[in-house]
Amino acid sequence: MAELRAVVTGASSGIGEATVRRLIADGWHVTAVARRGKRLAELAQQTGCDVFVADVTSDGEIAALADYVGAHGGVNLLVNNAGGALGMEPIAESPLDAWSEQYEVNVVGTVRVTQALLPLLRESGRGDVVIVTSTAGHEPYERGGGYVAAKSAEAALARTLRLELTGSGVRVMEIAPGMVATAEFSVNRFGGDAERAAAVYAGITPLVAEDIADAIAWMVSRPHHVNVDVLVVRPREQGSATKTVRS
Repeated sequence: MAELRAVVTGASSGIGEATVRRLIADGWHVTAVARRGKRLAELAQQTGCDVFVADVTSDGEIAALADYVGAHGGVNLLVNNAGGALGMEPIAESPLDAWSEQYEVNVVGTVRVTQALLPLLRESGRGDVVIVTSTAGHEPYERGGGYVAAKSAEAALARTLRLELTGSGVRVMEIAPGMVATAEFSVNRFGGDAERAAAVYAGITPLVAEDIADAIAWMVSRPHHVNVDVLVVRPREQGSATKTVRS
């Protein structure tokens, strides 16, 4: 059987980095994609992954990614992981540029990369698209309107893409993580305020990036006639977006 090949976006840290490591451990050839070339180079040295520096908000860079992947064996799996959250203001006070940026990265970026690689995924005869959304895309919470809206749109994108690709041989799967403690997600959300970011996970054992990577690896390892439409993964003590029991 030919080596399976994956592309993972947002691969320089967090869930993306953990997914690269897990897929390589499972025998995949992985191209790690992110904006930060230095971080990618370190990941390549540690894992043997291939790397491509690109921003999912750039038409030209993603077109170049597709050309590169097409010239180097194609692709069987695209993990659309690049994304992020900005701010925790109520909607009435939230800056509009943060809304635009979150939508551009989480939604339009996912569409851009998917459009670019979809012909190669079809050609592979065993194509998968995994979209990393969030529980925020399935239930709203206060002071997160921009992120909730972006992830809700991304979840709707996943459902629509699945309908459009039914019968094509390409699977479309969504994974919606709850609270995941990574080195950068909450710090970025709070503009670098590490103390405020740490408080998000106080009194609870959150998920870690490897938990989500493990779940993604399980999803894509199912027999190819099996489609895991949506997998919601939360910490045990997070009952919903608005109920978390802390010690």
